[in-house]
Amino acid sequence: MSKLPYSTKDVHYDNDKFRHRSHFKVLSQSLTNSSTRISCSLGKFLMLLLISGVACLFLMNKSSPALETNSVQNANFTEFTEVAYQRPPRLWRRPPRLPPRLTPDEMHKKGSRLDDSKWVSRQQKVKEAFNHAWSGYKSFAMGFDELMPLSKRGTDGLGGLGATIIDALDTAMIMGENDIVKEASSWIEKNLVSRINERGQVNLFETTIRVLGGLLSAYHLSIGGNNSTNPEMLLEISKVLGDRLLLAFSSSSTPIPFSDVYLRDKVARTAPDGLSSTSEVSTLQLEFNYLSEISGDPKYYSQGMKVLEHMRSLPKVEGLVPIYISPQSGQFSGENIRLGSRGDSYYEYLIKIWIQQKNRRDTDLKYLYEMYTEAMRGVRHRLVRKSIPKGLVFVGELPYGSQGDFSPKMDHLVCFLPGTLALGATKGMTKKKAIESNLLSNDDIENLKLAEDLAKTCFEMYEVTSTGLAPEIAYFQIKGENENGLMEETQVQST
Repeated sequence: MSKLPYSTKDVHYDNDKFRHRSHFKVLSQSLTNSSTRISCSLGKFLMLLLISGVACLFLMNKSSPALETNSVQNANFTEFTEVAYQRPPRLWRRPPRLPPRLTPDEMHKKGSRLDDSKWVSRQQKVKEAFNHAWSGYKSFAMGFDELMPLSKRGTDGLGGLGATIIDALDTAMIMGENDIVKEASSWIEKNLVSRINERGQVNLFETTIRVLGGLLSAYHLSIGGNNSTNPEMLLEISKVLGDRLLLAFSSSSTPIPFSDVYLRDKVARTAPDGLSSTSEVSTLQLEFNYLSEISGDPKYYSQGMKVLEHMRSLPKVEGLVPIYISPQSGQFSGENIRLGSRGDSYYEYLIKIWIQQKNRRDTDLKYLYEMYTEAMRGVRHRLVRKSIPKGLVFVGELPYGSQGDFSPKMDHLVCFLPGTLALGATKGMTKKKAIESNLLSNDDIENLKLAEDLAKTCFEMYEVTSTGLAPEIAYFQIKGENENGLMEETQVQST
């Protein structure tokens, strides 16, 4: 059986939220953690020595040709290693995690909706988790982008604009956590403009969706009745940041923006390979459009929408597009087609921008809905498969384009798609209202069914693991694969 196809460009996600930690680093951190206590008796030492010897013999035998062939057939392939690493075949397989056991009361009510008290209780648990996370961040990393919970230190992995504070602000407003809202708002008012003027490289996409998007969401909620923050302050800082991010557009000779902006120097540059991710350049428009709406300045809308108007004219495969695009040529680069990383939100934003802007009278954006509809037909025709033996519906990939082999690989990121399909089918209203208004076409009905099937698969990705956490990437066994080939929902790399 041949190796699973994947793009070598995916070895490094040039995105700080995917920082990889070696097994050695994980072990060393565990050993040096102050809360760890190690005790070792002679019996434990001898047992450890015995296990190590067996493991060494097992790995040495793996080098023989016969065993190596068998190993290839049974291997779990890790997506993010520089060299394709083949794990030895497992001596046993961990049993799947048992479903959560229901209490007698819940078993009696099974199939009925939870009562209000149960929902309130669950809401409270979510608030407690949020407050716990904020407390840790405030104590050890206030002002940094992120908290590293093991070392209890802050790190600036997203440019140093205090991403966690801004990301958390609208959540705190929705939850009614006014003390946190005041703390976050105060920090933003005192520090963010100076950070924008002093900091260096930021990614256009990440800064738009997290920082600019966070500011705009908080603005929207503040004018809706939350008096714990100042909407005028949020709007003014949004404009300062938005103006700086526009450099990514004005620096490019095509409508496709550069990937990175250097805030302090007021310049923009491409990524080292000269390319931008398709999803990144097409996942800016909701924020830029809303900034134009509330500021009265059309420049943000104009620059963002030029990207989609340009992409409208580019060649596609049944509405599907490669995951890279060149700001220099304005053309797609490579043939890798997928709805996981670097491709996902291109499809998501097509329908969301159309819903956001469909009532505008000064322009016709029907082409966005048409691009979305064509793409979803392409997904159903080219990318949707069923696994065996369970028959789980999943969305695979075309790493080498429409003429290349199909890969039964699905990123966890693809689990955005069920919600997007439902949103596109109902045009932003409830399913009940869409049915009553006779608005569901045959395509919409097929998309709703696909949404339900994919949601079940995404649920199963959590349900079958011993931790209850889904893998970052899964491979599925499909018809025609060797029985000893790919395992259903094979976990390869969780981050």
